[in-house]
Formats: sequence, structure tokens, C-alpha cells
Amino acid sequence: MEQGRYEHFDPLGSAYLVRRYIMNMVDENRDFLPYWLLLPNKKPAEAAHCRVDDAELVGSWYEGLTFAMRMLGDPETGEDVRQGLRRHLMKSWGEHGLRYSEPYPWTHTIHASFHEMGYILPALNLIVEEYPDDEEAEKRASELVRGMRGLVIERKVRSFWSGDYPETEKLYEFPNDIYLADGGFDLTHHTGRGEQAIRNAVVVPALVRRWELTGDEVALDLAEGITNHVLGPSRYFSYDMHFFGHVHSAVWFASGIVKLGRLTGNETYIKKGKGIYDFVRSLSSDFGWVPEYARWHAPNEEHCETCCIKDMLVCAKELVDCGYAEYWGDLDRFARNQLMENQVRYTGYVVSDDTRPDENGITYRAIGDRMLGGFTGGSEPNSMSLSRFRSIAGCCVGTAPVALKTVYDASVTEENGALIVNIAFDRETPELSVRSFIPDEGKIAVTAKTHCRAGFRIYDWMKEPLFTVDGREAEGRTENGTVVFGLAAGQTLEITFPLGTEEVAEQVREEPYTVFWRGPDVVRLLPEGSHVRLYQRDKSIPKVLPKPEDVEYTGAVNYGPTQQKQ
Repeated sequence: MEQGRYEHFDPLGSAYLVRRYIMNMVDENRDFLPYWLLLPNKKPAEAAHCRVDDAELVGSWYEGLTFAMRMLGDPETGEDVRQGLRRHLMKSWGEHGLRYSEPYPWTHTIHASFHEMGYILPALNLIVEEYPDDEEAEKRASELVRGMRGLVIERKVRSFWSGDYPETEKLYEFPNDIYLADGGFDLTHHTGRGEQAIRNAVVVPALVRRWELTGDEVALDLAEGITNHVLGPSRYFSYDMHFFGHVHSAVWFASGIVKLGRLTGNETYIKKGKGIYDFVRSLSSDFGWVPEYARWHAPNEEHCETCCIKDMLVCAKELVDCGYAEYWGDLDRFARNQLMENQVRYTGYVVSDDTRPDENGITYRAIGDRMLGGFTGGSEPNSMSLSRFRSIAGCCVGTAPVALKTVYDASVTEENGALIVNIAFDRETPELSVRSFIPDEGKIAVTAKTHCRAGFRIYDWMKEPLFTVDGREAEGRTENGTVVFGLAAGQTLEITFPLGTEEVAEQVREEPYTVFWRGPDVVRLLPEGSHVRLYQRDKSIPKVLPKPEDVEYTGAVNYGPTQQKQ
């Protein structure tokens, strides 16, 4: 809900928009197959199929749409698309329990990517959780886990110049990053991405969830073996958990090993995961701009992939669950700032041609309307560049709702029998009605629907907080960074505090920015960006919106030999 002078944090509104995008950016003639590739800067704009549509996206969009629907409390809108995605997910299973892509015209070598299994297994976990009687989903998940376990190299002996030594812990690695449907581990074929150890290891969080959900010991064994290899012989991370490479994979992996450490009591996993998070945090902004790569591009050439924000939010919540309460601040700021800004909310610059028929896996119809709610795969701190490949990214559309659901669920939690408002926005729970007036004024109100203990997490931007119950000043009990009160049904607890605009200088991508903060919200950012300008949240300042002539198409895109487009 927007009110007052400034835009307000509204995760439900964001969930509504991303659900809209997923429902619209699918091919109804192919049972709701997603379109990954979107080119809004072409004239006319277009979306096109590519191999990943039937590989990664059928899993990630199923998960993302499910989470958006759960947030919105609407099990009907989008269900036809969700079931279409589920049908795609249940096809193309083959040797060793792996999922391959279908032989569409835009699909070339038929293979399974171990990185993509990190998107497929979470979707299967969701289906097993939601439909416990679905024997097919359980069979596919079980066989996938066991198939991958059967394909790893298990390192058992270390042969050194001074002798042979048995390994003291399980160490598993895949021989390659892809497995060919008709050739297996053919080492002449690879994805070309490099970083094989960490790219393959993104399946660890889903393996941990599989074990947590079903008690599958093979999933636990595989998760531990892959984790030990990545943290040890792969030499991907330095002693202080710094690294060179793909942030999405590294922090996604980190969230999994933190959870693995918490569930198994392995403090080393927790500390290593925390080290990865802290390193990426040192490269990120305070408002949640996270680089796509660490130390690969020059800092001022880096962009922020929404997938990376999701990973940071999920990992921060896992660290909170391990007792590191200091990460609540990142959960709050990253979600309400860069995550929100990375979503498409205006498309007036898009040139659509509704007269052109869909053909050769390309659609032109109403692209400007259909792309509302998508998420960028490459924002600068102050703008969403439309000329960059992945300016709107299918991968981010699937992962952003995971971030939204993580923050939504964490906004009100129960701690020691008390309901704590951790992240302030308008929200209804069975026990509480929460209303936030931030960033217009420093006030959050909680009305109890039943007798309960409730309160607030206190942040450093809540200067000199005053608490009232039904308008009368009250004193609560301080517990682990929170203040808690006893409330009867119908009583309203309020926290108020002075809230002004604070200008803060910050280096992002080794470039200077001036950040205008009001509490946890960024309401303006200088210098201002081009193309789609971000952080235009002060409604007293007219927004600058791009026009079609402001956006240039910078060249042809190679769709592959079956469909060349100029």
C-alpha cells in the first residue's frame, strides 16, 4: 500500500506482479512453456524460447509461482500455469535419474546440467511437501538423488610424495558439469562456464531440504560429500572464504551449508557459510545491490542479478536461525530496497507489435504488458539497463518469489512465546494486524486479534523509541534485541520514533553515491541513472520515465542455427 509522500514497502504487491508475469510470459501453445529470453529494447520487442526454458525454468518457475500464490493466499489464480509447469517438470527423465530437456527446435545437444538440478530438486521437494501422495514426484526426487550419488567420484585415498593416506571425510565431486543423454560424461563437452565445483554444488540446499523433509539419508550423504569437496580439495575458497567468480552459486551454496550445519550440529559448516556471506556482503551496498561476480569484472562494470539478492536474503535468514541476529538488518534493507527496485513496474518505453504472429519460438504479442512484474538480471545501483543481455531475466523471475516469501515469513516470527515484528510493512497474521507508516513517519502499529505477547525488533535507526498501548505510554520487556508487551484482544501497541532523511555517502562498484535514507528505506539515490531510473520514491519529485526513442537496440542476438534473427 502506498501512502503519504513516499512509496512504501509492499511485498504482497510485488508477489502479485511476479505472479502476473509468470502467468503471461508462457507459451499457451506448448502447455505453458516459459520464455526465458526477453528483449524489451528491440523494436518491436520480443520474447524467445531457448533451451533453458525446459530445463531450469520449469523447476524455478514452479517454485516461484507456488510461493507467490502462497503469499497472496490465492490457490486458484495461476493454478493452470502451475500445473502446466508441473507437467513439463515430470517429463524428460532419463538415465541415472537425471532430468533432460525436450528436443525442441531451439534445443541442440540433449543433456542434463548438474547446476540445473539445483532448480529441479527444489520443485520436486515442493510437490512432495504439498502432495505427499504423489508417488511420481517422490520417485523422481529419490531417483535423482540416488542417480547423482552414483555418478560422483568418491575420493578415498590421497597419494602424496611421502606416501598414501586415507581420506578422513567423504569427498564427492562430479567428473563434469553436464551429462549427455547419448554420451554420458563426454569430457569434450562442457558448459564453458568454468567454476565446475561451485556451479555443481548449488544442489546442496535442495539436498539438505530433501533430507529435512523426508529423512532421505542418501541426500544427506551427498550434501555432505559435495560440501566437503568444495570447502577442501576444490580450493575454490581461500582461508577467509574469499573467492573469485559466480556470486549466485557461491552464496546459494553458502545458504545450504549454513542450514546443513544447523541441522547436523556442524559448526564448521555454519562458520564457512557465514564467511562466504560476509565476503559478498563486503562487495555489496548497504541497500542490497549485490554483484553478479566477485573479482571477475572491473568493479564499475559489475551488475546486480536479482538471483544474488535472493541468495543473500535466504542465507541471512539461515544465519539468523543460527543465532546471528545482526543479519536481521540485511534482511530488512536488502528486501525493501534493491529487491523491489529490480522489479519491472513501468514499460512505457516498450514497442510492441500485436500484428506479428508467434512463430519459430518467438512471440511479439503485447510484450510491454506481459513483462510487467519481471525482474532484471543486471541492474546498476541507480538504473535498470535495457540494452544489456538479461536486462529482464527468466532465472530471476523464478528466484525473486523465493526471496519475497523468505522475507514475508520472517516479517513476524515467534520467539520465546512472543510474536515479534522484525520487518515492518502492512500485514495480517492470524494473531496480529500490522501497519507500518515507514518511511513517511516513524511509526509501526500492531493490533492484537487474540490475547498474546507481542513486540518489535529494535534497530539502530529507531532513535529514542516510545511505546504505547491504546494510546497510553507503556514499558515492555527487553529480550535479545526485542521489546515485548502483553496484549489483550483488540489492544493496539505502537512504537514511534523520530524519522528524518539522512544523506549517506557510500562507495558501490568503487563509485561514489549519495544515499538518502529514511529509516531502512532508500528514497533517492544520486547520481541518477539512465534508462529505467531507480529509487524515484519521493512522490513530491516528478518521475523521469523513458520513452521508446530513449532506448536503442545495440545489435543482433544469436538465437542459434535454427532461428537466426536480425
